[in-house]
Amino acid sequence: MKKVHGFVRVVGAIVWKDLAAELRSRELISAMLVFALLVILIFNFALDLSSQTRAGLTSGVLWVTLIFAGTIGLNRSMAVEKDRGCLDGLLLAPVDRTAIYFGKVTGNWFFMLLVAAIILPLYSVLYTVNLWMPGLFFSIVLGTAGYSMVGTLLAAMAVQTRTRDILLPILLFPVIFPLLLAAVKASSGYLQALPWVDIQPWVTLLVVYDLIFTAVGILVFDSVVEE
Repeated sequence: MKKVHGFVRVVGAIVWKDLAAELRSRELISAMLVFALLVILIFNFALDLSSQTRAGLTSGVLWVTLIFAGTIGLNRSMAVEKDRGCLDGLLLAPVDRTAIYFGKVTGNWFFMLLVAAIILPLYSVLYTVNLWMPGLFFSIVLGTAGYSMVGTLLAAMAVQTRTRDILLPILLFPVIFPLLLAAVKASSGYLQALPWVDIQPWVTLLVVYDLIFTAVGILVFDSVVEE
């Protein structure tokens, strides 16, 4: 029980550190939000489509926006840790490195959910689409969780290289393809009010993907940061 309590305390401390640093600098969330808002506005004015066609594109546009904004956030999150020497300090601390991994994952996940919470109402207004659906929120939570797990792991690997800004998307996008496909399909199913039997395979894939990369992160994060 003491180990679990200590593990949770370390995760909470890292998340709090990331939130406090972001409140001071506002570098990460501002970059993610500006990019996300630009993507939504460009799609809105570039695609002069009927309301029915726009509703069909909603899931794809939302996930493209979240994924690319999240990539910016992942790059900045790990790059700041590396450039300021914080990453070395975390690795030298006498704590379980799995807790460091989950702390960074939780921080990145929080920022992605924050961006989603801001862009969803804006998207709903611009595209005149009702997005107030618990199923859609559930898909976003599952999808962004898996994305944060994979992205944090690969960002920790890419940050050690000079070409980290280019390398991360090259490594990340092929790995998250199953996640992105399942997230788009599940979100689209909820938006179109499809029966649960049609949505369940995609939700199951999201859950399985999250569980697999939770285990992968636990197993390999220590080796990744050591390199």
